Amino acid sequence: MWQNFYIKPNEIGILYHRSDFEKILQPGNYTYFGRHWQVKTYDLNQPEAKIENLELLLRNYSSELQQYLLIVRTTFNQAALVRWGYNWVSVAPNQLQAFWRGFIDVESYLFNLETDLELPTQFVQQLRGIAINGLKKFQISESEIGLLYVQNNFVRPLEPGEYAFWSVNRDVTVRTLSRILPNPDFPLEDVLIERHPDFVAAYCETVQLIGQQVAIVRYQGKVISILPPYSRKLFWRGVEVEVIDITTDAKLPPRLVAELISGSPETLSLSRNSLHIREILSQHIGLLYINQEFQTQLQPGIHAWWIFGRSWQTEAIDLRLQTLEVSGQDILSKDKVPLRLNLTAGFRILDPLQAKNGLSDISSFLYKELQFALRATVGERTLDGLLEDKGVIDTSVSEYIRQKTANYGIEIDSVGVKDIILPGEIKTILSKVVEAEKAAQANVVRRREETAATRSMLNTARVMEDNPVALRLKELEVLERIAEKIDRIQVNGSLDSILTDLISINR
Repeated sequence: MWQNFYIKPNEIGILYHRSDFEKILQPGNYTYFGRHWQVKTYDLNQPEAKIENLELLLRNYSSELQQYLLIVRTTFNQAALVRWGYNWVSVAPNQLQAFWRGFIDVESYLFNLETDLELPTQFVQQLRGIAINGLKKFQISESEIGLLYVQNNFVRPLEPGEYAFWSVNRDVTVRTLSRILPNPDFPLEDVLIERHPDFVAAYCETVQLIGQQVAIVRYQGKVISILPPYSRKLFWRGVEVEVIDITTDAKLPPRLVAELISGSPETLSLSRNSLHIREILSQHIGLLYINQEFQTQLQPGIHAWWIFGRSWQTEAIDLRLQTLEVSGQDILSKDKVPLRLNLTAGFRILDPLQAKNGLSDISSFLYKELQFALRATVGERTLDGLLEDKGVIDTSVSEYIRQKTANYGIEIDSVGVKDIILPGEIKTILSKVVEAEKAAQANVVRRREETAATRSMLNTARVMEDNPVALRLKELEVLERIAEKIDRIQVNGSLDSILTDLISINR
């Protein structure tokens, strides 16, 4: 019997007889006698030829098959790229793949994975925007530097551009670092410095400090980092490094104080963890202690020291006149009257060093001593004595506190009792006493005035008795006073009769 086969224009066929390969059939009609013929067709729009038993066929019919097939075979350390038209595919290691020739242009490129880690530039450009198995692509911008790592081991730096690397059976990563920042976060700096000196020499500035050295790193005149002793750090090339030895003198000179402390807020923020800073205000004096030992006095201004390797302590002492309030002191007088007193003291520190060496807390010392003096003074006097002479408290307390502070460089300027507050019932009693005293005084004054008035009237009567003219004048004075209160007076007769009648009426 005859068998007919038709191969379409976009297909290719393989003719088998009893499962044995016979030949490749191009598009067209074919007729064969017998019933054991078989044709398998393949769509040439899919260039990869997925042929069964390809390895066996190539052993026996290699020359005939290679006329129609592009054979790509990779070993354990090889990979391949295959291009058909505008499409690309990769072939992994230890693979055998075939692609049909002729219908679409097909090309293959073999790469040794041990030597060809990076894909050549021409392939990278052609593969732009295409995802390929086994390839990792990276884009490094013009403001960056890339660090290529294979299996977490640094290989080399990458300048700006496009890159692709074979990642078959290995981990390939690229870490990008900004070139705009002069002090990026370099990964594993110590490893880069020790294992990759060529990269460090070409791209970086290394700062490595020993004990008692600090470094100020500047970029374009601006401080970007302050490094403590024993530091080791990488920066991009172009930075300026100032190394300072603090073995003998850890104090900052005025130029660094102005730059690191009085400069920009960003610089001050960088400096805070590296400096002990103290500002001494006007009319104050500072005391400097290093490792708990006094060193020197500090004049007004801003002072700063490198903190590394030493313990720093500074204290500012106010030299101005200060006041101390001792308020709400409840004390019994000698006659057991409870009193509440408020005391104010003014003092100034003349010798700050003597005061700090002798006293741990100046204000607490003065407060307690003023308390003791006030209690002793009030407890020795009665209420009447205190109220009669309040100044005795001021004098006694002042003498006491001046003796106590004489050896501590403290001058007492003034001491005074502001208030003496009595209990409510004592106030009531004192008010009654004062009221009675004032009433008695008023009564005495009133009696004295009455006596004086009576004596004056008696003297006047004696004068009038011996002098009629004076009597008449007195009568006229009385009449004048009466006339002041009367709107109209009608006189009938002589003035003598009026006065006589008036005198008669009064009687």
